[in-house]
Amino acid sequence: MKMHDISMSVYKGMSVWDNLSGAQPEFARSTNEHITTTNIDINLHTGTHIDAPLHMINDADTFETIALERLVGPVKVFDLTNVEDGISRSDLEGLDIKQDDFILFKTKNSFHEKDTFDPNFIYLKEDGADFLIEAGIDGVGIDTHGIERSQPKNPTHRKLFSNDIIIVEGLRLKEIEEKSYYMVAAPIKLVGTEAAPARVILFDNQPS
Repeated sequence: MKMHDISMSVYKGMSVWDNLSGAQPEFARSTNEHITTTNIDINLHTGTHIDAPLHMINDADTFETIALERLVGPVKVFDLTNVEDGISRSDLEGLDIKQDDFILFKTKNSFHEKDTFDPNFIYLKEDGADFLIEAGIDGVGIDTHGIERSQPKNPTHRKLFSNDIIIVEGLRLKEIEEKSYYMVAAPIKLVGTEAAPARVILFDNQPS
């Protein structure tokens, strides 16, 4: 059974949102005789991560309200590498998207140089989010640091959250074919936060 790790590697100098220095992970290592320990200072939205509604909606649910069962199961990858600027309703209408699907979007973002931030990354437009809400999906993931840009008041995030749709960001899908997989998106078990880093793995078949 083939396994695909679609997570970003985390290291100093990695690509981070808007090239913000404060989003870079910092590692502090110390060694006492033969014992080495490392502290890490990391923004929860650095690298591959899962958002909770609190990220964009004041006083909304925090990360522990997302059941782990919703992050393990069948997933559909759609190749949208032909899309320019943003994913709109018209880009999605012909796809096999059904109620309760968890879907991942492979875009031109997956082919961008890995250590730099592209401010013109492909994102999910508001009308694309509206389509997914109408379809009744369970979750959506994308191959860039954020699912939207250039939209005042962040309607894509807010609408998806308001309709209990999970958002996964920072995926790496360059080598992934368009088809169905079995996904394990395992976040750090954080409490009271608006996001959590995750290791996301795809299997060609459901593990036995």
